[in-house]
Amino acid sequence: MALKATVYKASINVADMTRQVYIDHTVTLAQHPSETEQRLMLRLLAWTLYADERLQFTKGLCDESEPELWIKNYSDEIELWVELGLPDDKRIKKACTQSKHVVLFTYGDNAAAAWKASLLNKLHPYKNLTVINVMDEVLDAAAAASSRNMNIQATIEDGQVWFSIGEMVISIQPDMWKTGEAK
Repeated sequence: MALKATVYKASINVADMTRQVYIDHTVTLAQHPSETEQRLMLRLLAWTLYADERLQFTKGLCDESEPELWIKNYSDEIELWVELGLPDDKRIKKACTQSKHVVLFTYGDNAAAAWKASLLNKLHPYKNLTVINVMDEVLDAAAAASSRNMNIQATIEDGQVWFSIGEMVISIQPDMWKTGEAK
């Protein structure tokens, strides 16, 4: 018998002072049986940092041709491709050629450091690529506060994120490894 996905619902309130984006949105996402709660919370954090009414969770782990999140325009062109993990350079090249802007969230402190040392210098040609590292302690704290029904509030200003899940407030300073611009 195959394991089924666990469904999570989150009411998210975002006040992004940097981008002047203020959104109240409810999202439903499925946690793949092989996905950790830390990774699930990273997906929610990624949604929060790039909050937009059109930002959608995709099939992600179940479909290698899609990112974790994306924004598509009415012509079915990918405006924003959000990837999680430590992909190889072929996957990054594919994302950068198919999308106007690619954001990669790396995690896993030791593995991410090794990935950065071996691959980050090769990514300079991709001007539309942003790479953000999120520390394990942040994801562990978010996972500890997670539940199947969550109320999340996020305030973003000057690169600092205050991410509240219920009563727990996590202060996050994402580590920008590479900053890219939409093409």
